Amino acid sequence: MVLRSEPTGRQMRLAVELRRLRDAAGLTAREAAALLGVSAPQISQIEAGLAGLSEKRLRRLAAHYVCADEAFVDALVAMATDRTRGWWEEYRGLLPTPFLDLAELEHHATFLREVQFLYIPGPLQTEDYARAVFAYRIPELPQEELEARVRHRMQRKTIFEGPAPMPYEAVVHEAALRIMVNDRATSRAQLAHLLEFSASEHVTVRVIPFDLEGFAGAASAMTYAGGSVPRLDTVVRDGPHGAAFIDSEAQLTAFRTLFHKVEAVSLAPERSRDFIHRLAKEL
Repeated sequence: MVLRSEPTGRQMRLAVELRRLRDAAGLTAREAAALLGVSAPQISQIEAGLAGLSEKRLRRLAAHYVCADEAFVDALVAMATDRTRGWWEEYRGLLPTPFLDLAELEHHATFLREVQFLYIPGPLQTEDYARAVFAYRIPELPQEELEARVRHRMQRKTIFEGPAPMPYEAVVHEAALRIMVNDRATSRAQLAHLLEFSASEHVTVRVIPFDLEGFAGAASAMTYAGGSVPRLDTVVRDGPHGAAFIDSEAQLTAFRTLFHKVEAVSLAPERSRDFIHRLAKEL
């Protein structure tokens, strides 16, 4: 069996879920290996994302782990047997791995919800806006990597294309709409781009205005990606050392609640469009 040198984010999520199932069943890796007829190191490799497993073996493991959630097991099988080699793979070795994992996550998501306070959400950015954001990084990026990051961000828009575009909802603070990451022309074009996307049936944009009273949720920035079943949802948060992917059940529940709390105080979609239109006219 050839081991993977660099498991993808999706492969690692499958590995994590299999480990959780084994722990919930109260079995050791050695005991699980005996039930499957393999060695304990092979179970460890599977649970580290270094080795895959067939549908037959996965379903046998799920049965031994007494997992009665058929939809969840089917979703794990789909992850285990997926052979997708997406557009993001062309950036492997050019960009940090979290960029690839995010694109892969978005590709397989059933919906996306985003909350941003200082920047326009990535999938809704224009090329000039994205380039200005990446160019501000310290230390400065080599030109080749900067341009690769911009291309990657633009290709993330593929979630909005095709016969079944991704349902996408973004809650954006007024600060993100007003901060000029480059010049006025870039800001005007960005707001126009945002208005264009917000007119799509599958995209909802809501605004949190500065004058909202009693709002202390400015630390709530997140990307919430819906999985094929709720247990496979994922939250992505930006941190000082890169993106953090969160998938524990307790944290997912908290972030679902947090998103709905922020959404509830934002302006309705039509009022938000009017708000963005007024800001664009001010520039």
